[in-house]
Amino acid sequence: MSRYMISYFGGNPPATPDEGEQRMKAYAEWLDGLGDAAVSPANPLHDVHTIESDGTVSNRSSTLMTGYTIIETESMAAALAVAKACPFLSIGGTIEVAELLVMPDDN
Repeated sequence: MSRYMISYFGGNPPATPDEGEQRMKAYAEWLDGLGDAAVSPANPLHDVHTIESDGTVSNRSSTLMTGYTIIETESMAAALAVAKACPFLSIGGTIEVAELLVMPDDN
């Protein structure tokens, strides 16, 4: 089994607190449905800073990434199927899926 990172970008903010609660409920149900495949299920990002190559720091995201989930599945095709079912897509957000490579241990 390989691990994959599902990255979340953008998305429209909820119009009301009730809509926000409904979104969180749908997301929680999706995560619960992943069971043990969800290795690191909900990781929202906050207070993102970008460091440019010249060392300049700004309090903004250069990618608009809002969070990520790490899952474990047998293939990229399976990871894509999981991501396509994510309710984040229904709020105007986009998702990227990337396989996480295991780096050799130097010890």
